[in-house]
Amino acid sequence: MGNVRPINHGKYGISKNRFRELYYWCLQYNEWRDELKYKTSTVGAMEITGMPAAHGGGDATQQLAMHRAELEQNCRLIEQTAIEADPEIYQYIIKAVTDEDITYRYLKTIMDIPCGKDMYYDRRRKFFWLLNQKKH
Repeated sequence: MGNVRPINHGKYGISKNRFRELYYWCLQYNEWRDELKYKTSTVGAMEITGMPAAHGGGDATQQLAMHRAELEQNCRLIEQTAIEADPEIYQYIIKAVTDEDITYRYLKTIMDIPCGKDMYYDRRRKFFWLLNQKKH
């Protein structure tokens, strides 16, 4: 987890392990976005194992549509939660919680985040607090 510290359990009610679960879940965001962008066909989606497989009543197109809907929902949840945490700096929050090793220094020097360190960390903690409420 690099330099990322879990947030205060007593103050936010999120255990160290729950924080890690949320943190690693968010890190999948870019994978989900890539999959939504590039994996739009069922060709090549069939797994050939040589073993008989039971189909849940749906075809590959239906399964792909359901998988894409789940990925879109996950991405939307991160994006909407970041907006709730702070509508002014939500795009910086998204960057910070979905890319490993993004520090405040990076956000300030490279992305020119329009707030101080204390405000940024407060909103980042708020993001994880809100996400914890929403994601069961």
